[in-house]
Amino acid sequence: MSIEPIVGRYLNLEVGGSSYRIYFEEAGSGVPLLCLHTAGADSRQYRHVMSDSAITSRYRVIAFDMPYHGRSNPPDGWWLQKYRLTTADYLAMVRAVWQALSLERPVVMGCSIGGAIVLAVAAEYQRELRGIVGLESSAFAPGRFNEFLHHPGIHGGELGATYTYALCAPQSPESSTRENWWIYSQAGPGVYAGDVYFYSLDWDGRKTIGQIDTRHCKVSLLTGEYDYSCTPEMTRQVAAAIAGSRLVIMPGMGHFPMIENYRDFRAFLLPELEYMLDDPRQ
Repeated sequence: MSIEPIVGRYLNLEVGGSSYRIYFEEAGSGVPLLCLHTAGADSRQYRHVMSDSAITSRYRVIAFDMPYHGRSNPPDGWWLQKYRLTTADYLAMVRAVWQALSLERPVVMGCSIGGAIVLAVAAEYQRELRGIVGLESSAFAPGRFNEFLHHPGIHGGELGATYTYALCAPQSPESSTRENWWIYSQAGPGVYAGDVYFYSLDWDGRKTIGQIDTRHCKVSLLTGEYDYSCTPEMTRQVAAAIAGSRLVIMPGMGHFPMIENYRDFRAFLLPELEYMLDDPRQ
């Protein structure tokens, strides 16, 4: 028998005039590492990171469920409007969480939609951060949204889970890709569609990411070679726009490296987290 070091709690906070009950998990101590899950999923995607002593010995790893996701409820009155995540709301929620938890100059790591919003976080609040780690990061990803993502004639949980299953690399262990499938299958009705609305319709960081100054906020970009949602070329364009950023195209990886194949992914992640620890401002 073994007990994992991950501890879960709830955080109550006000954001944009609404009250939220946010679930978060954490493990370790040291520099705060705030982790953002993918569209339609939740913080369970980071369980391997939070159980890796090579990371938790130097980082306080925190992963939270966005509202509508996992164990975080929607705000009161959610049934009166269709869920549509916007860049402004997403940015406000991420910052509200790190402020409420009193995280001093955290590293923020996100994947997919999380990999997109970390670019906005860095552009807007770079002097409050140590750095960002963008997994599968794109500044612009049109063409992903369609009405079939939330349609009464389609099982939304299975659609989202099976679509995202295909985004995993063929080398990834099936037990891990199926775990990600299972997480996706549990999304609430319309949640995946609402997240993709942000990713594909509302988000466009091409004009703002050039404002990121890596002398104040380090930037590491990691993208899987098999990712056809955020392709390696899309992340190369991000890296080209941010002077001083680091870019790794990961062989044998797909769109969900932290959950689909953590054993191989950690070899790419650990050097970037080591890089984040070297803080020129101290």
